[in-house]
Amino acid sequence: MPAVPDILLNNGQRIPQFGFGVFQIEPKDTAAAVSAALDAGYRHIDTAQMYGNEKEVGEAIAKSGIAREDVFVTSKLNNGAHRPDDARQAFAKSLDDLGFDHVDLFLIHWPLPTRYDGDYVSTWRTLEEFYADGRARSIGVSNFQPHHLRRLHEESDVTPAINQIEVHPYLAQQEVRQFCADHQIAVEAWSPIAQGNVLDDPTINEIARRVGKSPAQVVLRWHIERGDIIFPKSVTPERIEENIDIFDFELSGADVEAISALDRGERTGPDPDTFDMVG
Repeated sequence: MPAVPDILLNNGQRIPQFGFGVFQIEPKDTAAAVSAALDAGYRHIDTAQMYGNEKEVGEAIAKSGIAREDVFVTSKLNNGAHRPDDARQAFAKSLDDLGFDHVDLFLIHWPLPTRYDGDYVSTWRTLEEFYADGRARSIGVSNFQPHHLRRLHEESDVTPAINQIEVHPYLAQQEVRQFCADHQIAVEAWSPIAQGNVLDDPTINEIARRVGKSPAQVVLRWHIERGDIIFPKSVTPERIEENIDIFDFELSGADVEAISALDRGERTGPDPDTFDMVG
């Protein structure tokens, strides 16, 4: 089983740096995919209310024979549930669907600054309730920019443990990552291979040939070397196993710099300052 390193969060909790994401995996396929990931050595699963597959994630973990405390599970608040009472109900439903009495990490999925009168602070304060009562061992945010984070810092009591943002070689996110580093907020990278868009890049392929790994493995290792927490997804057992097979090699500093230099500021997903989908 691969030795996946942990990241120490600002509240003293630890999170495996490498996990398994279930975004865009159909509910009917989710339990099998999560089971394959657990069999391959993954101990960190990332889901969300929006994905519609929390129940299947919980079922796979329950059937795995692995102790609940040995699997780190993240979920995220749906965009339609930012009002405090709605957030409380949605969080309780997440626990019911997962079959857990707690999650290891619960995130605000998007800041939605053009919705709810721009009030994501009251939403965050509601997550602080879940943290205080122990039903969320850690709380954080997703897709928050520095100005969103700065407002939370000024108007609330708990610093987010995590900021989950789009990061890949074509979107290095240096400004957000630096703000997070300065405030002891760990960075999780979603879309770590840019939905496959970076896999034909000549620089990445040259490094892959030299180190004897696939382009995807090189990119995932680049994230690890930079300190990002990552959770690639797949429904193919062979790919699930390949993705986690990145802990038997390292990239040189020059290789890390060469991949970082590919940054184009190119998103595959929405802009957090304008994204406003709630349904």
